Amino acid sequence: MDRKKEEEAIVLDFLPNGYPFDSKPIHLKTPIAQALGKSNFTLLEVVPRKGVFLQPFEEVYIGEAKRDKIHHINGKIPTSKLTQTAKSELNHAIEEIVKKQEPRFVEFFNKAQPVSTRMHVLEMLPGVGKKHMWEIIEERKAEPFKDFNDMKARVKLMPDPIKTIVNRIVAEMDGREKHFLFVDRGGRD
Repeated sequence: MDRKKEEEAIVLDFLPNGYPFDSKPIHLKTPIAQALGKSNFTLLEVVPRKGVFLQPFEEVYIGEAKRDKIHHINGKIPTSKLTQTAKSELNHAIEEIVKKQEPRFVEFFNKAQPVSTRMHVLEMLPGVGKKHMWEIIEERKAEPFKDFNDMKARVKLMPDPIKTIVNRIVAEMDGREKHFLFVDRGGRD
């Protein structure tokens, strides 16, 4: 699946004096922010414009057009390079994106297909085994899911779909998965 470039990101951490381990003199250090792309969950290192101070969870435009707060993007970063603050904010940021983009993820449950004769995409989600997979398939045949609440009401003992998706995204970011359902392939170590 061809993914488009990130247009918006959520700031996870802002380091006004750059990284603490950077050995440059303080007057040569560049402010840095670690951010999470809102469409492909790409972890990025961005440099704000001069005089701009970013806040955690602030949404910033990082697309091709004129950026008001971000000067440039240094590139993708692996989860291992995230600061402690960024690591602690990551799950919450992913959860907020999943909630705001609920139709996108409900559609995933409504349209997910088998990967092979023995494995279904739904089984790649943490906590979803064969039993839940078949319940989801039977329920969506009767009527597509409208939202997460509809899914929870119709699929008995279904793990929380939001937490399930968040856990899958984090596992993909950490490189613990070989199939990528939600994360940009280039965003891991």
